[in-house]
Amino acid sequence: MSSPVPTIDRPTPEPPPRRRLGWVILVVAALVAGVTVVVIGLDRLSTPPPAPVPPPPGFAVPELNAAPGATVPTAAAIAKGEGTATIEVWADRLSEKTEIPARSLVAYARAEVAIRSSDPDCKINWATLAGVGRVESHHGRYNGTSIGDDGILTPPIIGIPLDGSPGVKAIADTDGGRLDGDTTWDRAVGAMQFLPTTWARWGVRENGDGASPDPQDIDDAALSAAGYLCASGGDLSSAAGWWQAVLTYNESVTYGRNVFDGADAYARAAANL
Repeated sequence: MSSPVPTIDRPTPEPPPRRRLGWVILVVAALVAGVTVVVIGLDRLSTPPPAPVPPPPGFAVPELNAAPGATVPTAAAIAKGEGTATIEVWADRLSEKTEIPARSLVAYARAEVAIRSSDPDCKINWATLAGVGRVESHHGRYNGTSIGDDGILTPPIIGIPLDGSPGVKAIADTDGGRLDGDTTWDRAVGAMQFLPTTWARWGVRENGDGASPDPQDIDDAALSAAGYLCASGGDLSSAAGWWQAVLTYNESVTYGRNVFDGADAYARAAANL
């Protein structure tokens, strides 16, 4: 996609709403109304920290136990040129090393490039988005979901109902089931696991074609997550800003460390291309 990307304006100092409230859990596939429901994130109230999403075979993500607010993950630049063709070549090469789908890497990289133009003070790095995508949905591949050349997830990634079950916060339906197919309870949706209310505020269309933002589109999801993180943390090249952003995305130190570990490992792999 080569059409112009939208501008994301930094909001007023009002803190962004919490996208989710706690721990991430992974659930098995279930059938709801004939639709395969394959994921993921919801609010845990008092459970042990979840295990991180395992890395793909052959690629190690070391546990670094980074101290919140003390440091940032390693940064690595996108391939020089940063045009669509250059990014795709870079993504193909990095995918072979990290086993992140090349199509997901393209989305993360293009989100960084877009934010660099619309919000240069943020300094978000593609690797941070990759760290988030790793924990949230294994880069849009959780439980067999595939990513098309157009960036669309098939089948869609939809979380279990936030119905007040033990350890789960009750969040009644807010969108008439438009995004999650559930007219009773809200569910987290897409590769970056947004709640419908949060998507309504932060969802943006990456390719600027005038269509509604789609959380099941990896390009829209990555750019929307980038905008949310920038609004939450300000300068993500600083340790304070990076941790503020990630811990606003999910208020869990364990979660933040899992994102940090993935981001750092991916950046180090990219630096050695």
